Order: sequence, then structure tokens, then C-alpha cells
Amino acid sequence: MDIREIRQKIIAGEYEISYHAEKERYAEDISIVDIETVITTGEILEDYPSDPRGQSCLILGYSQNRPIHVVCGFSSLKWVRIITVYLPKPPKWIDERTRGKGGDINA
Repeated sequence: MDIREIRQKIIAGEYEISYHAEKERYAEDISIVDIETVITTGEILEDYPSDPRGQSCLILGYSQNRPIHVVCGFSSLKWVRIITVYLPKPPKWIDERTRGKGGDINA
């Protein structure tokens, strides 16, 4: 996936947030502004071109001095679809860039 295209869509407001992502962002105290900041300033950490639900990627960025992960793809209308958001933490993550035991993407 192309981070520049994703950023342009976010800046243009052409994105939607899944129900799952809404629940996760409330649970983790992640705001819409945090999500926008992560995507517009972050980097693609992992790309999932063969995801059966459609191509997606994991973006790592920072907001309010916190590392935040955003998984997103494209909707059928070519809007960015925010699939999930979370704070990377053990045991699934050793740090924001390194998966830990139990952090396998297929787990």
C-alpha cells in the first residue's frame, strides 16, 4: 500500500472507522485526532497484500508521545477504512516495532 495515497485520503476526510476500531479506540483512549496524526506522520510497519479481507497495512505513528498502531485498508469506494487501532504492548509487542511471543499476525 502507498502511504502517500493513504495520507491524502485522510487529509481529504475520505475515511471511515469500523465498529471494531471505534470500540478499540475508546478502550485505549485514542482520539480521532490521534488516528489522523498517526496516519499523516507515521510509516507503514507491515504490509498485508494477501489479506483475505482485502489488502491492508499496519501503520506505526506517535501522538501525545504514545506509539499507536493503526491497521487500515481501502473500502469498495476507495476510502481508507480504519480496521483497528491500539497501543502496542506486551505480550504481543516487545516495543512498537517488534512483535513479541503471541504477536504473530496469524495468531
